[in-house]
Amino acid sequence: MFEIIDLSQEIYEGMPVYKGLPQVKMTVHNSHEEWNGIKNPITKTPAVHKLELGEHTGTHVDAINHMEIQHKGKSIDKMPLSMFYTEGICLDFSNKGLKELIEPSEIEIACEKAHVEIKKGDTVLFYTDHFRKNFNSENWSNGPGITAASARWLGEKEIAAFGVETMSPGVSGISNKEVHHICGEMNFTHYENMINLHLLIGKGRFRFIGFPLKIKGGTGSPVRAVAIFEK
Repeated sequence: MFEIIDLSQEIYEGMPVYKGLPQVKMTVHNSHEEWNGIKNPITKTPAVHKLELGEHTGTHVDAINHMEIQHKGKSIDKMPLSMFYTEGICLDFSNKGLKELIEPSEIEIACEKAHVEIKKGDTVLFYTDHFRKNFNSENWSNGPGITAASARWLGEKEIAAFGVETMSPGVSGISNKEVHHICGEMNFTHYENMINLHLLIGKGRFRFIGFPLKIKGGTGSPVRAVAIFEK
């Protein structure tokens, strides 16, 4: 027996996206009425939708080539699938407010409180409760994030990835760009816009899965991230 917890946002037209990225558009491309030969139907029941969206939409993972120009060959389709199928832990930072930073010493304390350790190849998730508090509000883009020092500290642990509820792993204008650069330099990645992390707190280690689409040359991809607990 096992429990699967969905960690992914819904994708829909008009959803929040990071500043400057493509807005999501979703239209009915084919309807069942069309396929059934009904002329001028009053309603159109979707049979196929047309989606227009950026790679970094909703719950997604960044490819290494997104981090900085010198990593241009390391696209999402070339990253090993083992990076997206790992063991995981979730740490409680729900005390953090808007634009507050998470330092390495605080990560160590959170691990001690949760009675977990960060192991090589792990995915480390940061629960801040930002999604439930601020999604689709004026403060959605002002969430907490890790410092550059924390990114380097995580990289030295040789993790596969870390994940956040916010639209960026660092705080925009303070640490976010540096965090991306360090991920590229140290060859690990991160997930953004995660949900339901509160359901993982206090439950120990789990199987994490966050496979991306195989986009040729892609700089990232939406994922259906899940945490799996064996009972």
